[in-house]
Amino acid sequence: MYVDPPAPRPRGRDEVPPVATGPLDDPQRAWEFNPDYQRLIVAWNTVIPQLETLTSALDKAYDLARSPQTWDAPVGKRYVEDIREWRTRLAVYRHSVLTAISDEAADTPRWIPTAANAPHAFQ
Repeated sequence: MYVDPPAPRPRGRDEVPPVATGPLDDPQRAWEFNPDYQRLIVAWNTVIPQLETLTSALDKAYDLARSPQTWDAPVGKRYVEDIREWRTRLAVYRHSVLTAISDEAADTPRWIPTAANAPHAFQ
């Protein structure tokens, strides 16, 4: 079984944007939470329940298929092996989807500079 990669972290209640620390940093710079990073959070939260639903449906079918009351023919073993293969493929698919989201979140900055509060000439 695969372990889920780290999920993108939603913006915390007390989380603040980066602060200018150096003497050459622009103190007027304003920051906003990156909408692309927020999109990844939404994607993660959308995909997880759907994958859980698929996993639980296959687990239920697998448990029923393994039950001796379900199959009275020798062909039942083949169906159990098919469902086991589907579960394995679903685990690989889950891992690849969540890893893709997690990797993109790791490469996406959480905060981006914005033009708000930037100095501008009066017109």
